[in-house]
Formats: sequence, structure tokens, C-alpha cells
Amino acid sequence: MNLMARPLHPLAILALSACLLLLGVGRVEAAPKKYHFELFSVNAKPEVKPDVAKSATPRVEGQVKKAFEKHPQLVAKLEGAPEWKSAADAYRRFLASKGISGAYLVSVEITEASEELVPMEGKPGAQRLVVHVAIHMLGENIPGRTMGFTGDGQATIKQEVGKKVRDRDREYSWDQAAEIAVADAMTTVFKQLALPQKKQ
Repeated sequence: MNLMARPLHPLAILALSACLLLLGVGRVEAAPKKYHFELFSVNAKPEVKPDVAKSATPRVEGQVKKAFEKHPQLVAKLEGAPEWKSAADAYRRFLASKGISGAYLVSVEITEASEELVPMEGKPGAQRLVVHVAIHMLGENIPGRTMGFTGDGQATIKQEVGKKVRDRDREYSWDQAAEIAVADAMTTVFKQLALPQKKQ
């Protein structure tokens, strides 16, 4: 039996190359769309206790700003952009020229926030700091100020602490909870933005 492979016919090589090329083209993915988010406000719902809101609000605001600056699909600054309130058409043209699919004015509401100290079983003198944060994001299209997206996120952080809670332990827990809640909300937001958008 002759086990030597026979050379391929030139036409067969051409056909095979074409198939491989088509398969390669089929795997090419479109680049993710780019957006611009402007933070309008961060507020806590009236149901959130004032002292808790005082701890939660600056932490959430800091994590939202950080997310807007570092997210790979967001353009943090629009250098040279026209004023969207007074030059809407020019602003839209500017976005298009920069390859930005949309700009949004974002409001963030802290819907839930709590802090609790829980004794730890089997560890006398030790306790656990439990911090919970839930947020709701609302994005309005710029410059039209029409409804753009919503996003919800939440997180609960449990940290072992001593008899006395240090300021840095409390700040760390709030930062971690805020960061995870914001990331959770942003995931929801970008899933919405990935859907076909209605014409404005």
C-alpha cells in the first residue's frame, strides 16, 4: 500500500485557501462601541439613614468617577467638544467625527446602604463589619435629554475587625462595596447599550 500523500491539485489548493479565508473573516468581531458618560449627581434615597448616606455617598461617587475614567468603552474627556446645551447639532457632529456612539448624562441614586457589626462565633473580642450598598444608574442622552439607559448594582462586604472599628477598616469596606456595586451596575448598562438602539 502506498502511504505517500499525493500532491494537491492547484485548484484544490485555491479552493481550500478560499474556505480558510472565509472562515477567518467570519470570526472577525466588530470593535466595541465607544461612549462618553458625564456624571450629573450622586444622591441617596430618603430611606437611607443620614449618617449612613454620609459615609456611602462620597465612596460611591469616587468609584463612579473612577469607572467612567477607566472603562475601556468610555471616552472620559471630549477635548474641543461644542457645548451640548447650546449647540446640539454641532455636538452630535463632533461625537460622530470622534467615532463615539453616544453621550449620556448619568445620575446615580443610592437605593440601599447599611453598616452593621456582627459578633463572630468562637472568636471572643472579634466582630465582623458588614457593609451593603445598592445603586441605580440613569443615563439620559446628550444633547436630547431623552431616556438612554438604566442599570442596577449591589454588593455586600464582610470584613473581620477587632473590638474597635478603625476608620481605615470602615473606609476600606465602603470603598469595596461601592466599587463592586458600581461595576455590577455598569455591566447592566453596557448590556443595554449593546442592544439595537432606537432612532431618536
